[in-house]
Amino acid sequence: MKLYTHPVSTTSRPVMQFIADNNIPVDMQIVDILKGEHHQPAYSDINPSRLIPMLEDGDFRLTESAAILRYLAEKTGSPAYPKDLKQRAKVNEVMDWFNSNFYRDWGYGLIYPQLFPHLKREDAKVQEGVIAWGKEKSKEWLKVLNDHFLGPKNQYLCG
Repeated sequence: MKLYTHPVSTTSRPVMQFIADNNIPVDMQIVDILKGEHHQPAYSDINPSRLIPMLEDGDFRLTESAAILRYLAEKTGSPAYPKDLKQRAKVNEVMDWFNSNFYRDWGYGLIYPQLFPHLKREDAKVQEGVIAWGKEKSKEWLKVLNDHFLGPKNQYLCG
């Protein structure tokens, strides 16, 4: 298997961590997103979304970090993705919450507009507003994470 990734990518890190924690033999192919390599034909021809991570397992390609994590957990029989329907549903809930709620405002509203030139707003006032919005929304999501998913009784998100 091969994982197209970059260490700075917040969506790649959970996949890289899962691979490391479970000693899964995977070749890591660095795609330098800071230099725009993901927009070059060498990568965009195999992944039209031009995003990382992407996993290749033979002739099978899979994008989206949550889908890759689920696939790797199923493939390796990892207890991190339980067989019990309700336990698995809780894992899916948390993964979807991070990707659909938290990450939208934290990644695209706060981090990426400051990190990637192609996501920076041209107008300084608009840029300032985007970052302020992302910061405030991220605080709200972090409160949900702290008070609901973790809370005083949970050390882990799903068990």
